[in-house]
Amino acid sequence: MHSLLGDHVLQRLQQETSGTLHQRVFRCLRYAIVEGILAPMARLPASRDLARELHVSRNTILSAYEQLQAEGYVDAKTGHGTWVVPHLPDAFLKVAQEKANTVHPSSTEKKMLSRRGASLVGYAAASPYQWGAFVPGAPDVTEFPHPIFSRIQAKLNKEPQIEQLIYSSAGGCPELRSALADHLRVARSVHCDAHQIIITEGVHQAVDLVCRTLTDIGDDVWIEDPGYWGVRNNLRMNGVQMRPLPIDQHGVVLDQLPKGSPKLIFVTPSHQYPLGSHLSLERRKQLIAIAREHKSWIIEDDYDSEFRFSGLPYPSLQGLEEDSPVIYMGTFSKTIYPALRIGYIVVPKALYSPLRVAAAELYRGGHLLIQRALAEFIREGHYEAHIRRMRLLYGKRRKFLINLISRYLGEDFLHEYDDQSGLHIILKLPSHCDDVAIASSALLYGVKTRPLSQYYLFSHARAQRGLLLGFACVNEKDMMMAFGMLLQCLREFGIEKLN
Repeated sequence: MHSLLGDHVLQRLQQETSGTLHQRVFRCLRYAIVEGILAPMARLPASRDLARELHVSRNTILSAYEQLQAEGYVDAKTGHGTWVVPHLPDAFLKVAQEKANTVHPSSTEKKMLSRRGASLVGYAAASPYQWGAFVPGAPDVTEFPHPIFSRIQAKLNKEPQIEQLIYSSAGGCPELRSALADHLRVARSVHCDAHQIIITEGVHQAVDLVCRTLTDIGDDVWIEDPGYWGVRNNLRMNGVQMRPLPIDQHGVVLDQLPKGSPKLIFVTPSHQYPLGSHLSLERRKQLIAIAREHKSWIIEDDYDSEFRFSGLPYPSLQGLEEDSPVIYMGTFSKTIYPALRIGYIVVPKALYSPLRVAAAELYRGGHLLIQRALAEFIREGHYEAHIRRMRLLYGKRRKFLINLISRYLGEDFLHEYDDQSGLHIILKLPSHCDDVAIASSALLYGVKTRPLSQYYLFSHARAQRGLLLGFACVNEKDMMMAFGMLLQCLREFGIEKLN
């Protein structure tokens, strides 16, 4: 293997003519890794051996190896050698390029897809990379008490009940709905009982269920701008007309409302996504009054409400008034792990029966055994204990990242709407810069982030520029290294001060 790699690098060096020798060797090795000549987890030759084969100094090979490690292609441990990482930073770039090609499909592809299908593919925004610095909203899945949860699952799997192995038409596991009702009443001041809860496979399915049952094609729906692209794309697929509501430091702005009456109003009042502001009490009351006036339903996505790092947690919008026109929506993706695919909605009593029937008809609910295990996990107190522990851990990581930004860039780069909660921070950028290009360039350094401007409904002058930096799944050591790479990227774009 060593001689084969040496032969390959020697051949590639004839094509690489620019830069210093160690840079040329680095590019040859990176090409070998990206093209699969060196497979994931493959061990690179010892620096001394490869230097001998290439007839170069050992320092040249060591410099090339160090650059490979700095850019995320290899990992090295003293005494154990240098290995190709299992997931390459270039993987995202390839998928992004493939996606870019599908945004403008050829005439043949257009004939293959329906208009809805072409729209879905063209507006797809889910990142293929969901872990590492600084993926927004990614929890630290390694810190979940998997042994405890596995023990509960093993106990239930020994003698499963028949109703846990067939289709569900009851809105989800009764035990989970009951445990959730008790938890939400205490933790989020939600007015509900178990019969008002419908279990879904995450927020996306919950949004789809609400749209299919409460709107018709062409109906107006008000949404926050900027806001979560997942909700936006789901609404687009359901054929509604989205009307943007701007955001300021007090949450959604209600002074100049769109014309007409909306069927739905989507908000994230506890922690606005992505800017981070909190909807004030005055505006909460105003929003409920507007919904009553228009006979609309407010969809409250209680995003990141569990992770508040200063002051008391804000109660839910749903629990502010009795019989409020609010459908409350939540998920376990951030508090446990995303692959669990369990979310829920709390609906007014008048809506429960038709929405439960619609959910059973559309999605044929299942996964009842894991829902039952989750109910036990909550009932035994493990869920609340896990949230408390993660709140402390995330608070430390958040503070570390804020200190890095303040020290190396300045406090002006921190967004003024930050409300001491959530799993990401907005890094403000100058209004004239291209945050999409900066985010793409950061991937070359192994840094995963998302540009703020892409969260706006339309491309307009009001769109702020910035980067979403997720800190939850990154320890302090890795955060320091990744932030150094991001700084280098920003310097290349000439960004050293905000204005």
